[in-house]
Amino acid sequence: MEKSWKEAIKKVLAESSTPLHYSEISEQILSRGYYETDGATPAATVNAQISSSIKHDGEKSPFMRVGKGIFTLKSSLAAAIIPASTPISKQNKPESLAKLDVELSDSIIHSFGMYWQRDLVVWRNDPKMYGKQQALSKPVDFGKQKGIYILYDHHTVVYVGRSIDRPLGKRLFEHTVDRLGSRWNRFSWFGLLDVTQEGNLQETALNTSLASLVATLEALLIEALEPPQNRKRGDDFSAIEYIQDIDPELKEKEIQNTLRAIEQKMRGGS
Repeated sequence: MEKSWKEAIKKVLAESSTPLHYSEISEQILSRGYYETDGATPAATVNAQISSSIKHDGEKSPFMRVGKGIFTLKSSLAAAIIPASTPISKQNKPESLAKLDVELSDSIIHSFGMYWQRDLVVWRNDPKMYGKQQALSKPVDFGKQKGIYILYDHHTVVYVGRSIDRPLGKRLFEHTVDRLGSRWNRFSWFGLLDVTQEGNLQETALNTSLASLVATLEALLIEALEPPQNRKRGDDFSAIEYIQDIDPELKEKEIQNTLRAIEQKMRGGS
């Protein structure tokens, strides 16, 4: 096991024949046991580590950015095809989800979840909605998140709403008992609150230009609607996607049901 995030990142990139996105780097670090953490934001941590090294170490940094959120080692064969003298403009600077470079991290959307399942949440007036950056990272409760949400009947959009005065979990709970109650089984959300390393939600100061706001809105629509002629996510959508995690209460019910089924089967066999 490596002693630091930086060494673990270098090891993963050294073992890869191609540049990797920071989320893939963090996933490989955890799955291969190169570094252990109980933090909730391993992907953002990896991005911050690499971005900090490039920003502060300059030419001494072992890392090179070759695309939006995609990195390689300067010593790798992949880096050899990129001219060392390539000018660093605002378009090819390292992005930073850790506020290392404010002008490049002013997106109003910090995190999002796509096509989460309604039946993986225990719905109540103040529900918990769990998501993870990756399978091995700490779950985060997004019930208190604020932002925009979309309700789907499978993949068909049936409603778009906002959660500002009331948090996301409460707004979605209301839609389980109102006129839309029987018309949706999945939902997506786009959050304004940032996630800390400890897995808490926090408000951040908005530092958004008009151009960045428009780019974020464009990217959000592309991400949510998936129009066939848009081949990639919007250029300035730097938010982290969280995969849904089943509510622990439902996990416990599944375990109890499985135990009961086994017990009944054993009784029937005897």
